[in-house]
Amino acid sequence: MLWAEPATPPTVEDNIENTLSLFEKWQHGIIDWLTDSGTWEMILVKAIKIALIVLITRIVIRVVYRMINHTVIKREKNRMGMNPRRLLTVGKLLKNVTSLVMNFIMILLILSEFNVNLAPLLAGAGVVGLAVGFGAQSLVKDVMTGFFIIFEDQFAVGDVIKVGQFQGTVEMIGLRSTRIHSWTGEVHIIPNGIITEVTNFSLNNSIAVVDISIAYEENVEEAIDVMSKALETLPDRNENVVTVPQVLGVQMLAASEVTIRVIAECRPYTQAGVSRQMNAEMKKALEDHGIEIPYPRLVTYQRVEQGGVDHGA
Repeated sequence: MLWAEPATPPTVEDNIENTLSLFEKWQHGIIDWLTDSGTWEMILVKAIKIALIVLITRIVIRVVYRMINHTVIKREKNRMGMNPRRLLTVGKLLKNVTSLVMNFIMILLILSEFNVNLAPLLAGAGVVGLAVGFGAQSLVKDVMTGFFIIFEDQFAVGDVIKVGQFQGTVEMIGLRSTRIHSWTGEVHIIPNGIITEVTNFSLNNSIAVVDISIAYEENVEEAIDVMSKALETLPDRNENVVTVPQVLGVQMLAASEVTIRVIAECRPYTQAGVSRQMNAEMKKALEDHGIEIPYPRLVTYQRVEQGGVDHGA
C-alpha cells in the first residue's frame, strides 16, 4: 500500500517571495498601461466628454434660470398688487429644483463614462420616488396647484374671489394653501389642491344696476330727466364710479308702478356701495320734484245705498 507524503507548508520566505512576485507583476501592468498610447487617448476622450457634460449642464441651468427670471418679472409687471417677495420665493424654489435635477442627471452621465452600472441606482431612485409620491401625493398636489395659481395669475392678494362656497378677500397665497377673509369676519384656509374653480370679482370693472319705480300717474320722460341730472356729477363725488350713470329707460310695467333701470360702471367689487348711493340720491331728487315713488297701499270701497242704488266710493 502506497502512502502519499504530506505537503510541506509554505514558509514565510515563500509567502514574501510570492507577494513580491505579484507586486512586480502589478507594477509592470501599471507601467505598461500608463505607457500605452491607447490609454492616454481613452483618458483624453473621457475627460473631454466629462467636460462637455459639465459645460452643457451649466448652460442649461443658466438658460432655465433666465426663463424663470423673465417669467417672474413679467408676472410682477402684469399685476401691480402682487407681492414681489412671494414671486421671488417661488422663483428661487424653481431654480433650486432645476439645479438639483440637472446636477443629478450630470452625475449619472459622468458615472456612465466610467462604465458604472446605472440600473440599480435608477431602480433605487424610482422606488424612493414612488414611496415619496404615495406618501405625500396630497402635498405635491397642493404645491403644484400653488405654482399654477401664481404663474397663471388666477388671483392675487387683495382680490375678492369665490372658491366653492367660500367668498372673501385673499389675504395670503402660499405654495400649500390660500387664506380668504370673508366680509363677515371668518377666515377660511383652503388647500390649493382642492381649488378647482375660482370666480374672481376684482379683475374687471363691475356694473351697478338700480331699478327705480314711479307711479303710473307720473311723467316717465320727466322722471328720466330728473334722475339723469341727479347722477351726472356722481363720478366727481365718488371715486369708485368710472363713468356717468346711464338711465336706460322703462324696464318693467308692474301692476301699480313703472320700473326704470339705471346702470353705472364702477371699480371692481364696489357695485354694492355705488348702488346704495344711487338709490339715495335718486329718491331725494324725485321727492324734490314731486314725483311719487309708489309704496304698498290698501284702497277700500264703501257702498252707500241711495234710492236703492249702490254707489262705490
